[in-house]
Amino acid sequence: MVASPFKKAQDLPLVIPVFPLDGALLLPHAQLPLQIFEPRYISMVDDAMAGERIIGMVQTRPGADPERPGLQHIGCAGKITTFSETNDGRYLITLTGLSRFEVRDELAVPTPYRQTRVDFMPYETDLEPPHGEDDGFDRLRLLSALKSYLERRSLDVDWETAKAAPAEALVNSLAMALPFDPAEKQALLEAPHLNERREALVALMEIDAQAPDEEDAPRSLQ
Repeated sequence: MVASPFKKAQDLPLVIPVFPLDGALLLPHAQLPLQIFEPRYISMVDDAMAGERIIGMVQTRPGADPERPGLQHIGCAGKITTFSETNDGRYLITLTGLSRFEVRDELAVPTPYRQTRVDFMPYETDLEPPHGEDDGFDRLRLLSALKSYLERRSLDVDWETAKAAPAEALVNSLAMALPFDPAEKQALLEAPHLNERREALVALMEIDAQAPDEEDAPRSLQ
């Protein structure tokens, strides 16, 4: 978990480029590795690197125009904290989550990527340093739900890390890494505070573990 370099919502830009990517979740203080290869998003990263290095991750609304889908109302901004370029021109970046935002409106811009006017004020507490252990954190319940969820899906994690990780780091990393559907990812993003996100995460895993068995190929979480 990484502390934000920004202290107040007013420190963040009012207009940011956005990367619509369903199923990809970024949360404050957490890190999201991305592989960028589409020309419009290569351009977006180039422009971000030349400025404040901030990009907004946002999912799209279901049932929208596939060519230009509507954006969800809530996203999360991240700062590019690592960058490298491959021999074939792809960018490998890491976004470190700063703060969630509300999308106010999308701008008509000449750039090939989309830009939105956003409001960080409703989520200014995201800029506070990462929380330590939560007194109300039932780690045993979470780990039990996680064990059942992973067994059903033939997945695995580093259990020693899961047992020792701070509450916020554990909850956010699982919310980002586990293969929930886009609507479930959005619900985890929009949970007002860590305790609500934790309860939603545990509920999703417990519900999944009780669902009828499906044929799932073995996979491994990285």
